[in-house]
Amino acid sequence: MTNLFTPLKLRAVELRNRILCSPMCQYSSVEGAPTNWHLVHLGSRAAGGASLVMVEASAVEPRGRISPEDSGIWNNTHVEAFAPIVKFIESQGAVPGIQLAHAGRKASTLKPWEGQGPLTDKRKWTVVGPSPIPFSSGYPVPEQLSVEGIAAIRTAFVEAAKRSVRAGFKTIEIHSAHGYLLHSFLSPLSNQRTDEYGGSFENRIRFLLETTESFRGAIPDDMPLLVRISCTDWADNGWDIDQSVELCKKLKSLDVDLIDCSSGGAVPYQKIPVTPGYQVPFAERIRKAVGIATGAVGLITEAHQANEIIESGKADVVLMARQL
Repeated sequence: MTNLFTPLKLRAVELRNRILCSPMCQYSSVEGAPTNWHLVHLGSRAAGGASLVMVEASAVEPRGRISPEDSGIWNNTHVEAFAPIVKFIESQGAVPGIQLAHAGRKASTLKPWEGQGPLTDKRKWTVVGPSPIPFSSGYPVPEQLSVEGIAAIRTAFVEAAKRSVRAGFKTIEIHSAHGYLLHSFLSPLSNQRTDEYGGSFENRIRFLLETTESFRGAIPDDMPLLVRISCTDWADNGWDIDQSVELCKKLKSLDVDLIDCSSGGAVPYQKIPVTPGYQVPFAERIRKAVGIATGAVGLITEAHQANEIIESGKADVVLMARQL
């Protein structure tokens, strides 16, 4: 019987168990570069037994950071800074992974211990999005990306993927969840464009699909590719699980290997029924409807709970963060 300690092979990568360390923002980078803090934080998770240790959401360009202290991989200095961390993770028997991201209209914010909301001092920068709709009151109105601007960010994602390969990472996850840039294109609550990147379902998913397709051509054929999505916005007239299923069918056709099933983050008025394992049903539905590997995440805090998710076939892996 498959359980929490059954290895899992994804292309050339073999995970020693089904427990993955989810990306966790550390707010400890310097101009995007990881520090010794990251070596200890990520290295400890690898030494602790997680099969895959995923670096926090790492921006593909400077304005894609959530806060000024977030990590990034938009230049070769970042490659050099990540390389020894990657080697240590591998030395502990874990697979090193990185989540590539762009914060979009939720960028340029304070780190948590400074307060809540956007930066208002000289550190702030112009944020971008699919439409000029701020995330919440008090947040800046994002600059609407032109078609050329979309293409430039897609290129930034691809170049970041190439740098990730050079740094030694063995898997990459595209962050298309939690209201950040790629998710904000998916959701009709934040995307009110009238061009080929807005309106219909096919148009709203175009940016993510184009980025994913470009990724596959930029990384080795034997490298697993993961995508994190918000399976629902938890808000009326927003992105939902039915759309997520259809999206994942298309992602599978583009050779994505695993869907990391999270939710929420698109709007501040979301209504989330937070209970243990509240997002697991999304992973189960996508796994069964699409025939793709899925990861379950969110309030998975007990060993027996995590094991039951795997044993019962609700997901292929569990991703844990604060619990680790």
